[in-house]
Amino acid sequence: MAACVNERVFVDSPLKSKVALFNQVADKHVKGQSVNPFSNGKQCGNLPRPVISKEDYGRPPKGSLSEVRALRATIQVSKEMMELCEIINQCGQMLFTPEEKPNDSRKVISFGELFAIYTGISDKVVGVLLRARKYKLVDFEGECLFQRRDDHVPIILSKSMAEIRKILMEKIETAAKTLKENEFANQPLQEY
Repeated sequence: MAACVNERVFVDSPLKSKVALFNQVADKHVKGQSVNPFSNGKQCGNLPRPVISKEDYGRPPKGSLSEVRALRATIQVSKEMMELCEIINQCGQMLFTPEEKPNDSRKVISFGELFAIYTGISDKVVGVLLRARKYKLVDFEGECLFQRRDDHVPIILSKSMAEIRKILMEKIETAAKTLKENEFANQPLQEY
């Protein structure tokens, strides 16, 4: 009976292919960790250091799930910045009268008033304001704004609403295009 077991020919089973795929991923991970200076394992001094271009530094690898998450976050944050700027445009007042500066369409609103309006929509008003200032869409004094303490601080739209829409729509379209090119875009994200 033992001879019968030894002579059995195994056909390529689904389990065998899954084991091979697992081993392939494990080998790739071990190879990647051998180059990683922060890993606790043994490092091979003979392996070349990874070359990272200036454009790719601090960005997730192309085609990775991290890149998909970053692109989706870019789209979401851009939409939130556009919504915030729309609210400032609708509820704010002209910064200058047409007699003072006829071509200046910038609007201004106090932080306290904006906070009261926008917190009904989202609780991330300060974070969205900081991001909008980073992209030079709004301007205000101070590093960070706090409710009640900074209610009097004016928030100024730095550009016209048409310019802001154009800037943010380009950003959204670029991220969406890259997301569509990514093979993981149609797959739901898994939390680890």
